[in-house]
Amino acid sequence: MEHRFTGPPFTVGIEEELMILDPETLELTNAIEAMLEASGGGADEVKPELLESVLEIATKPCASIAEVARELPALRARVGQAAAERGLAIGSAGTHPYAMWEDQRVVQRQRYRDLVAALRFVARQELIFGAHVHIGIDDADKAIYVANGMRVHVPLLLALSANSPFWRADATGMHSTRTPIFRAFPRVGVPPFYRDWEDYVERIGFMVESKVIDDYTYLWHDVRAHPNLGTVEVRVMDAQTRVEHTLALAALIQAMVRELAEQFDAGLPLARCSFEMLDENKWLAARHGLDGELVDLPSARPIATPDLIRRVLERLADHARDLGSIDQLAGIDDLLERGNGAARQLVVYEANSDFAEVMREIVAKTLPA
Repeated sequence: MEHRFTGPPFTVGIEEELMILDPETLELTNAIEAMLEASGGGADEVKPELLESVLEIATKPCASIAEVARELPALRARVGQAAAERGLAIGSAGTHPYAMWEDQRVVQRQRYRDLVAALRFVARQELIFGAHVHIGIDDADKAIYVANGMRVHVPLLLALSANSPFWRADATGMHSTRTPIFRAFPRVGVPPFYRDWEDYVERIGFMVESKVIDDYTYLWHDVRAHPNLGTVEVRVMDAQTRVEHTLALAALIQAMVRELAEQFDAGLPLARCSFEMLDENKWLAARHGLDGELVDLPSARPIATPDLIRRVLERLADHARDLGSIDQLAGIDDLLERGNGAARQLVVYEANSDFAEVMREIVAKTLPA
């Protein structure tokens, strides 16, 4: 398998899946083709997803968080303006609070039609929205090491990013309803542990040779090596309503990756964590967000999720300063102090039990001021 793990290291790219909405009813609208036409080219920046009511924006690989902090808000503003010019609106959250998947159309693209043909209902009901962060890596074995090491951080990132407490006009009791919905897909969740690049190539190659997948991009794990792009991609996060929270999560991920890359360069082995506990912590994060506890894996003791995150932040602060991302990392403090997106949606809903009010708040906060 060819790869592009050649550096430069710690570049940052962000992908966000956004809602296309009717500005009056705030219902999802099957209007991706109009939005693509309005984008004026830039096929790498504005893309379709599985459903016609979903729009993906993607930054180019940026040398720093400061650079991506200029590009991502500009992309949101651009698609917001294009939507307004066509009588549409844009919103960002992990789920639409009251949309029905039965009302959504599949895009006219062969990959996605083949996906629906293969997965049937499982693909059709995937009306969810995520944020993906890519960090550049300069060595193939290092990429596998980093992806392995990032597994322990998946619950922290999910707790911070949880932004989907509603599904089909129901308060689900989950902070990230997107998580169990996506879990119905094959090849998702906490990824397997790979010994090194050779092990990864052999195991993925076996799957391709067996014709169960066309290539590694049909692995949708929470973290994955991305050989074509030369990155480690973190995919566990719900889409963020506020762009500063997406940027804060990207800054945190970049610092986490740098720490792991330095451990690899120093020849340090990763601490081995059982899949069962990694998966259990992820469930706790999806259920409770920042309001619950996770298991501190070295001590096997419960710890308040914000306390664990603050401990990690303290350890990573020097990495963030070296990377020039300490200002963006401050957005994590805002999430810890004022609540993740799910908590904020719940506050709006509890005032009047009005899902439309929740959607108006989402739309209002999606576009940069």
